[in-house]
Amino acid sequence: MNGSAVASGYLWAKALHIVFVTSWFAGLFYLPRIFVNLAMVDAPGAERDRLLLMARKLWRFMQPLMALALLFGLWLWLGYGVGAGAGWMHAKLAVVVLLLAYHHACGRLLRRLADGASPRSHVWFRWFNELPVLALLAAVVLVVVKPF
Repeated sequence: MNGSAVASGYLWAKALHIVFVTSWFAGLFYLPRIFVNLAMVDAPGAERDRLLLMARKLWRFMQPLMALALLFGLWLWLGYGVGAGAGWMHAKLAVVVLLLAYHHACGRLLRRLADGASPRSHVWFRWFNELPVLALLAAVVLVVVKPF
């Protein structure tokens, strides 16, 4: 394979990584907003059922988005490498690990809410909803600025 084909494959991987990360983040931003509304519903009924249906469908859709974002990110990482002078990449990978933990925490919270337990207040969920914004900010700064 010649150099231009490798470069083209790298650009495709980068483009698809950006698309799937963006799509995954849409879910990470919206699912906790549904949790806010679920925490505000006082009693079982149509509103709660509708919110749970929305949350479950979004959760199921987020799984392949996360997997594809990770797959294309791995492709880029293997092509870029991590070595001396790539402290920014180590930090970005730490952000990715935190995002995976956040993603799975959302799944646990959804199961608890579906079981009828409101583990937290709507105010707590509002704050919880801000965490992926901070993670996105950190990841973008690390990748674009490469501060270390």
